Amino acid sequence: MDIAAITSAWVAGWTVSRGTPAAVAEPWGYRIDVGLPRHVVRHVLPAPDAASVGALCARLTTPYSWLKVMATPEEAASWITDGWTIPDDPGFMMVKRLDPGARPAPPEGYARTTEVDDGVVRVRVLAPDGTLAARGQIAPTGSTAVADQIETDPAHRRRGLGSNVMRTLEAAAAQAGAETGVLAATTDGLALYDSLGWRHRGPLTGIVRTTP
Repeated sequence: MDIAAITSAWVAGWTVSRGTPAAVAEPWGYRIDVGLPRHVVRHVLPAPDAASVGALCARLTTPYSWLKVMATPEEAASWITDGWTIPDDPGFMMVKRLDPGARPAPPEGYARTTEVDDGVVRVRVLAPDGTLAARGQIAPTGSTAVADQIETDPAHRRRGLGSNVMRTLEAAAAQAGAETGVLAATTDGLALYDSLGWRHRGPLTGIVRTTP
């Protein structure tokens, strides 16, 4: 998949995963009306440049409007104008051929639940005391599926829970008919996904409007 196809798949799956309206195609990419207080709207640019980013920065004046650009933070920083900032660590677009059989048992003492709600597969791993130790979800949309909101509680890290959640999500999406997984990794998650066979396909940077 090239970056345009990866971006399209990511946008489609992200909107299903987060329960937002479907994305609207725009000349620069996609617009998603998220509608949250600190995430009003999201514009996704698969092929950003100074002109496209600069035009959106000038046009979008509502605080907590977001741009997601397939570029490095260094590139994006040179395009944005006053009132915009890059608040997060670098992101990484990643893909993987999904394996329908990759579903190991959870580590001893932990219990795993899998639920499907509005087309989104949600996996939770519970600690021996019943508290949430790890979680994640994946949204299949045809031949692709987007993994999202993968988290492990700091008290339960380095026990294979993140890997267990990811492999369970992967199998569920593959069994639902998806062939390729897509995700946006953080710096913290990059090593986990790399160890599971996900491959880096390009940078991702978030940009947010902080002042009117």
